[in-house]
Amino acid sequence: MTVDKAKLQEEISISRFCRIVLGWDYFRLLKESDKRNSKKGSNAACLDLKEVKNSYIDVDDYLSTFEPLLFEEVKAQIIQKKDEEEVREWKLRLVVECNEADGFHLPSVTYDPNDEDEQRISQNDLLLLSKEEFKEGATIPETYAFALVDHRQSDRLRLRMYLAGEVMNVRADAFGSSTRLLNMWSLITSPAKVVDKRLFCLKICSLSTIAREYIALRSIESLPFKDLILTAAEKNFRSDDQAWRISGPLHDYIHENLNESQEEAIQAGLSRKPFVLIQGPPGTGKTQTILALLSAILHATPSRVHIKGGLREVKRGPELPLQEKCKHWERASPWLTGSNPRDDIMPEDGDDGFFPTTGNDMKPEVVDSGRKYRVKVLVCAPSNSALDEIVLRLLQNGVRDENVHIYNPKIVRIGLKAHHSVKSVAMDDLVKQKLGDSSSNKQKHGSAGGDSEGIRAAVLDEAAIVCSTLSFSGSVLFSKLSRGFDVVIIDEAAQAVEPATLVPLANGCKQVFLVGDPVQLPATVISSVAEKYGYGTSLFKRLQRAGYPVNMLKMQYRMHPEIRHFPSKEFYDEALMDGPDLESRTKRDWHEYRCFGPFCFFDIYEGKESQPSGSGSWVNTDEVDFVLHMYRKLVTMYPELKSSSELAIISPYRHQVKLFRDRFKEAFGVESDKLVDINTVDGFQGREKDLAIFSCVRANKDRGIGFVSDFRRMNVGITRAKSSVLVVGSASTLRNDGHWNNLVESAEKRNVLFKVSKPYASFFSDENMKAMEVAKDRKEPEEIRAPVVVISNEPAVDTEQGPAEDHDYMDMDGGGFDED
Repeated sequence: MTVDKAKLQEEISISRFCRIVLGWDYFRLLKESDKRNSKKGSNAACLDLKEVKNSYIDVDDYLSTFEPLLFEEVKAQIIQKKDEEEVREWKLRLVVECNEADGFHLPSVTYDPNDEDEQRISQNDLLLLSKEEFKEGATIPETYAFALVDHRQSDRLRLRMYLAGEVMNVRADAFGSSTRLLNMWSLITSPAKVVDKRLFCLKICSLSTIAREYIALRSIESLPFKDLILTAAEKNFRSDDQAWRISGPLHDYIHENLNESQEEAIQAGLSRKPFVLIQGPPGTGKTQTILALLSAILHATPSRVHIKGGLREVKRGPELPLQEKCKHWERASPWLTGSNPRDDIMPEDGDDGFFPTTGNDMKPEVVDSGRKYRVKVLVCAPSNSALDEIVLRLLQNGVRDENVHIYNPKIVRIGLKAHHSVKSVAMDDLVKQKLGDSSSNKQKHGSAGGDSEGIRAAVLDEAAIVCSTLSFSGSVLFSKLSRGFDVVIIDEAAQAVEPATLVPLANGCKQVFLVGDPVQLPATVISSVAEKYGYGTSLFKRLQRAGYPVNMLKMQYRMHPEIRHFPSKEFYDEALMDGPDLESRTKRDWHEYRCFGPFCFFDIYEGKESQPSGSGSWVNTDEVDFVLHMYRKLVTMYPELKSSSELAIISPYRHQVKLFRDRFKEAFGVESDKLVDINTVDGFQGREKDLAIFSCVRANKDRGIGFVSDFRRMNVGITRAKSSVLVVGSASTLRNDGHWNNLVESAEKRNVLFKVSKPYASFFSDENMKAMEVAKDRKEPEEIRAPVVVISNEPAVDTEQGPAEDHDYMDMDGGGFDED
């Protein structure tokens, strides 16, 4: 598809997206949401939604499934509660002028660029305009409508509105007339004085990210590998026709420094399969594999030679005797006894046409942007934090060339919120630097400096590796590329909804790598209705579910074997293996006590959960009290643990995390965050600590365990630790979930389940600790059931459980949305 056709398709998609969203009735959305919440989603069936399938017949089948689900997610983002600390206020604006184009009204309204709140308004922000300021409990106004910010001018906001009617059914494109929209049309188009055209304005949310996802979804017809995406199957792929090779030294380096499963993943990439799926369980060296993959991709050459009319292998003649070879060499290369005429042709601007030219000194490459044979790679991740992790590792470790020399390829990090550690390659900083150089040249030589947009395009073209969030890869900046990407690598691909994964593919590519782990954190979906119908299923997971081959990394280097045992059996079909000497490298002094071993479960069977008023989150003060006693005992006996880099407390619930932080601050002062790292499961994705304490929170008779039942969060929570993971929870409550029941049983079989009752201090008494010492000369078999240690003055209480409740949506302190 040509650039013009692509641009036209994008404009059509944007127009459709805006017509549907801008016609919606904000107060009707709120009312429908309340009904669904009160009836536990009973209205979902009448929404004419389809469940996400493994494969699709054609584009229409695909769009009819994903488009309505995406709009359910848009609705959920519009009505979701804002962070408690964010106060939204109505702003009074005047309609200065109003134009019309393509069926939309384009009013310009007043805007104060000096107001700090006003400066937060950006392109693609969704605003609610009303003739009257609406307050909770008041009568709904008669004149109101949505507007999308097209762009900001010096003292005006240019808005886009759709006032022709409201889309009642996305799939049928059914429109309904609306009095409120007609009233708004009359107000903004009337010839009255500006002072009489007053509107109150409320910022609702940003639609930048989901609008880009919608554009990518609607462009499925023109995306690379459309048929593979639809059918989830490879067709007539012959690796011997497409394969690329790397130099002997680089091949040997990869073979010697990577394990077998990592090397297999690299070879799958070199086979030039259109889609390569790499599953990276916790601690298996996923990022190291990506770096090695980049080394191979950047320095690979085709196994076959391109000739006019087709592709064929290099054919070699019969082997000649050495004397005959010498005669042929002399006739073919007369300069063998003299000088080579090629030596007289010097490279221009230091560019010799080969990649790279730097040595083993980790200096940034310095080459001309017009270099031939260079491969261009786009590296993406769902969030800024995940992206910056890859960029930082690239800067620190570099990549290897064909001679195994380390160097830094030209990298540019595109997007917002770049971490300070990667600022040196952030687009904005590179542009500032080049503008500064341009200004100096202008003063020195009197020449005009380059404009920032031109410099951005030049930086993008020069880079061998472009790094961006999935969302930002759909920004207008990428339309300035002089050529598409050869390869797209998406890290944490299992944490992205499928439309988000399609965004970077719209830039064009010849090969896609999806790297992630479908049994770790899922994609974040706000709409419970869309989640129910499978909208949270990643493209990685859908392809895997359909039987597409997956290269799984199997050697783990993080966890003590006792920690690895359960997740390997429960989530990875016992495929995970331990790296060399891992048990001895993760053995710690505190392992001499059974209650501080590599893996333990503490059954706080008297604990009670509670829900702070006005929140959807949960807390368990009993677990907080017990963990405080445990922490004091640990750091008293082993002071080296008194560091946030060594010890973590993890919980699925934001309010439980807040309670932990408050209690630790009360107990240890304002700098308690330096002593222990406390965060949500989502906040710990991709991180590791020496010792981790996991607080499960839920303890009840009939409410279930909410999203604690999500086995992916469970997997992440218990695999953050290198030497010890100490799980604290209510065994009777957790047993009602299959995966948690298996974990409790695993702890029982290994004689590491401890029933704990109040007072919690008695559990850590000197007498009891003495009883829990591990005999130095004895090692118990892992799978033999042993008596459960009970530290209690009362018999355990066995409670009954009811059905599990609907999803419990949490606010995340480290995961969640990446909205650029």
